[in-house]
Amino acid sequence: MRRRQFLKGVGVGLAASLSYRAFAQAAPQVRWRLVSSYPRSLDTLYGGAEDLAKRVAELTGDRFQIRVYQAGEIVPGGQVLDAVQQGTVEAGHTYGPFYVGKNPTLAFDGGVPFGMTYRQHNAWMRYGGGLELLRQVYADFGVLQFPGGNTGAQMGGWFRKEINSGADLKGLRMRIPGLGGLVMGRLGVVPQTLAAGDIYPALERGT
Repeated sequence: MRRRQFLKGVGVGLAASLSYRAFAQAAPQVRWRLVSSYPRSLDTLYGGAEDLAKRVAELTGDRFQIRVYQAGEIVPGGQVLDAVQQGTVEAGHTYGPFYVGKNPTLAFDGGVPFGMTYRQHNAWMRYGGGLELLRQVYADFGVLQFPGGNTGAQMGGWFRKEINSGADLKGLRMRIPGLGGLVMGRLGVVPQTLAAGDIYPALERGT
């Protein structure tokens, strides 16, 4: 009995394998460009897009290939959503809160001040209707969104001089996107939305 079940299972697996190979050979070749908001040197984030491209190629027998471009190679890191919306590229790897100027709801596509932990956020996205709600927002831009990881809320600010009181925040230029930027703006900060690769040069220049 067990032997017959095993052979039956092998037959199903083989049939599935053969049908997949036939499909992969018959399917037309697809070439996509994916632009990332992150530099190649930030491999923890940028590497996620490369892993996706590699996995898609493996699953399609190299019939569907995605070439990943780091921030600045085709468009600046903060213009990825625009590039996909306008059809400049086929896909993007970015961060929703970069685009709260287009729609404040996009702040909830990432960490928000005093909001959910990354575990809670993932649960909301998967089981609480969050993904469906965000996809309605992205649909207004002609984009279909897929979650691509979650680093949680940012730790805070790194400054060139000490911050000892609220008065020290007045007029201070700070890289902080999303809802956090709106909150800090109420405290007198001048929030800046910079792509990851632009942060260190901006600190060096004091801009």
